[in-house]
Amino acid sequence: MTTDTAVLPTMSLSAPLPRPRSRLRQIGVDTGYVLIGFPIAIAAFTVVVVGLSAGVGLLVVWVGVAVLALTLVAARGFATVERAWLPAVLGRPVPQPVYRRPDGPPLRRLLTPLRDPQTWLDALHALIRFPVAVFSFAVTVTVWAIALGGITYGAWDWALPDASRTADNQDLLELLGVQSTAGSRIALYTALGLVFAVLLPFVVRGVALLQATLGTALLTSRAATPRPSSAG
Repeated sequence: MTTDTAVLPTMSLSAPLPRPRSRLRQIGVDTGYVLIGFPIAIAAFTVVVVGLSAGVGLLVVWVGVAVLALTLVAARGFATVERAWLPAVLGRPVPQPVYRRPDGPPLRRLLTPLRDPQTWLDALHALIRFPVAVFSFAVTVTVWAIALGGITYGAWDWALPDASRTADNQDLLELLGVQSTAGSRIALYTALGLVFAVLLPFVVRGVALLQATLGTALLTSRAATPRPSSAG
């Protein structure tokens, strides 16, 4: 008699609530989550796609079973890393699913990851998260670059080619039909930097929550509410 993926008991309602995090610290957490999560998402996507493809292709000689099992174990590892980030991003604890334990004869033990629904959700998360991580990374880097570059533009305008003196070089002001001077460039780009600096915490928070919500749905939902056990 075996059971489906086990779940941990729900947390007590009397548990102390986490202390509110400062805006500056939250920006750091969200930025780190998106930037560090990007290469992890690439690795997870690559491992899962290659592993599933190879496993399915080798099923005819049974080697594919072991390849699929190893791929799901790897997906579980990536999922564990993602779940470790979620409390910091969401500002609250998240339930942790308990995976099936290998039991029985060797073949049945080998098939344990393939019989565990949560490991398949881990693999699905690796596939779906990849495009979300690419989008989140691009948005985060762009907003940070414009904010920091704009605010500090006055310190390094002198090091750039002067668009007003080079016929084949046009900057944003000239594209808008306005004469480009050092003063006008500094004023425009500093203003843009300040606007993006104001938007930065909201934009970065938004893309971080987008990724975290996906992780919560696929990596913790089976542990969020108790489910009746079933024979398998």
